[in-house]
Amino acid sequence: MASQTSTPAFCEGIQYFGKPLPGFDQYGKVPAIAEGSHCITDPTDDAAVFQTLLAADALRYLTLQITASKASGHPGGFASSVEAYAALVMLGHKNIPTEVGHHAPGFYSAMFMDRSLEDMGIHTVAQLREGYRERHGLLGHLSGYIPGILAPAGPLGQGQHFAMSAALLHPGKLFPFTVGDGGLGEPYIMSSMMHFHTAFPKVTNFLPVLVWNGYSQEHHSMVSTFADEQMMDYWTGNSFEEVILVDAKDFDDQKQPGPFVDSTIFSFEQRMDFTEAVLVAADEAARSALDGKLTVLIIKQLKGAGVHAQGAKSHNLYAHHTLENEDIVGALQERALSPEAWELVRTNLERAGGGPAAKTAVTEFVLPLEELGQLTLQDFPVGGEAKVPTTAMGALVVQVGQKDPKFIVSNADGNEASGLANINQGLKIIHPTTDPLYFQSPQGQVYEPLSEDACAGLAVGLALMGSRTLWCSYESFAINGLPIWQTVTQAMAELRRPTPSTITLFTAGALEQGRNGWTHQRPEIEAYFAAMMRNGNIFPLFPTDANGIQAAYEWALTTKNKGIVITTSKSPLPIRTTLDQARQALKDGAIVLQETTGTKKVVFAVIGDMSLLPVFEAANQLESQGIGVKIVSVVNPRRLYRPHDVAWDTCSEPDGDFLGEAEFEALFGADALIGVTGGASASLEPVMLRTTAPRRDTFAWKRGETTASPAQLMEFNGISASAIAKRATQLLA
Repeated sequence: MASQTSTPAFCEGIQYFGKPLPGFDQYGKVPAIAEGSHCITDPTDDAAVFQTLLAADALRYLTLQITASKASGHPGGFASSVEAYAALVMLGHKNIPTEVGHHAPGFYSAMFMDRSLEDMGIHTVAQLREGYRERHGLLGHLSGYIPGILAPAGPLGQGQHFAMSAALLHPGKLFPFTVGDGGLGEPYIMSSMMHFHTAFPKVTNFLPVLVWNGYSQEHHSMVSTFADEQMMDYWTGNSFEEVILVDAKDFDDQKQPGPFVDSTIFSFEQRMDFTEAVLVAADEAARSALDGKLTVLIIKQLKGAGVHAQGAKSHNLYAHHTLENEDIVGALQERALSPEAWELVRTNLERAGGGPAAKTAVTEFVLPLEELGQLTLQDFPVGGEAKVPTTAMGALVVQVGQKDPKFIVSNADGNEASGLANINQGLKIIHPTTDPLYFQSPQGQVYEPLSEDACAGLAVGLALMGSRTLWCSYESFAINGLPIWQTVTQAMAELRRPTPSTITLFTAGALEQGRNGWTHQRPEIEAYFAAMMRNGNIFPLFPTDANGIQAAYEWALTTKNKGIVITTSKSPLPIRTTLDQARQALKDGAIVLQETTGTKKVVFAVIGDMSLLPVFEAANQLESQGIGVKIVSVVNPRRLYRPHDVAWDTCSEPDGDFLGEAEFEALFGADALIGVTGGASASLEPVMLRTTAPRRDTFAWKRGETTASPAQLMEFNGISASAIAKRATQLLA
């Protein structure tokens, strides 16, 4: 072993050092990336190839050592892709998101080597080991908290959305993203890229890098049986013009069995040839993508190449995989570099891309946005003509799009059916076929794939990258887009920079979908958001009317790093609040719509607009009996929690406004309290937690059925005026 007395300070904590690789004296004398430059100049230059190989070995070593330091984590997948990652970085490309959260330790190793992690106090390998998978350190999967990391990565099938979003906002920059062949089975990846390419044919500066290693998490991947030609045809058949594949098998001189092989056990000469092939392929793919061709780079190499195990067995470490484990020790010693090699790798990776990713990645800066100025809101008169809430909000959405050319509205082909035809008319659906009848234009701002994942993916990806968006959906179907929405809102809670909140509008609520039956009646989604309210940055909003929804969107546009869910009806409904009252309701969380006196008092805490209809009818029945009734519209239930109920103070853009005890009692104090909602009862939790009413009950959604009207559907779920009034008298008796 080499002496550690001359090792660079950042190497403190490295377990093993090795001898210089053959050719170090010839190819390692000076960094391949010259001072003042941001990339290598020739991918076929022997010194560049040699130093890319060193970078790959360094990243493999660190990935395995930091995971073994906690006997936890996932080294195998990144190990099979590391030549491609190192090649892209040596070529100057550092804006690299990933679809594979299990590659996190590899990405952390890269951020350490280019000095990005110094921004969070990690200067040495020892500190890297200490911080891995610890609170306030390096999370088990990628997040928005880590310097230099562009996007979170957890559930499979999400990475392409971040890369495409960044590519749309930053023409001329390349955004490669790694996707595993295990995750390739997710149906969303290809379909979302195809629709994006159809909508934005000139935006090709995102580059999928398929890590084809033959295995998923616990078994062979479903595409492990493909021949190289089949895999290339698969991508060509999905609109990709350039498919560039490097197969390690073509360079194997060790007679390894099977189609997937480990390049780290090749002879040194063949390792150099394989690394050069990857460098050349990465350079070609990058140029192709930046030149306007939809391109994919595929690296085919056995999972676990160069680490403690191969295949799916390399995917993650178990409790016995400590730094004393024989397999771990052997792999680390095999990959060990000399101190001089570590210094060379760090110099190259720091210089690549113009500096540490923490100083150069596009997500390290706030994206400049157009000033919206004062939006024009319509103050509909209380008690006047009934108005469609969605249409009222649509008029504001058009104003935003006309002032902000980056603004995108996404919808799964349902704006017109949701009372939002004015959005399509004002902003136009993005489509290669110009058709004024359907408001289509190649230069539109309304993104309409049929996949809710693709709708949500582009909208939240753009918001995470710093742009304004709106995701519109039927409440019934939005669940298919929520995984990536939740990923992004969680990342926003810890993001180190402000970014526009991700705003959604969910329409066509269950109560409006009687004729369609239970397939279109799924308000249980509201329980999802109710649970997320405790995160601290999630705000489900239930506007009372067309004025309320305008106020809700107006407020949402001013917020940062939040997930704001506006749920409303697409039917004409009474106007019950002024704009100023609606704004106050957002601030306080609720507003009194009607109050009468009587011998005893019942308070109705109502979530939703249409669900107010039977409540007002029930109030008339109760008032005729001399019972006092107060109807309170719960607009912003997050405001009605107690501060200690919510993790608001852990969020990067904290919102600690909660309604005080006296104010809460003034709203909800009564002899009996009844919560009413056409959706999930969980949304009423803040009220039920705090109420001092001695008797209480809840009317809420049970399940769907085919009916002729909203009233029939509410009655099927027990939400009728007679049932509500009867229960109120029982509670007061």
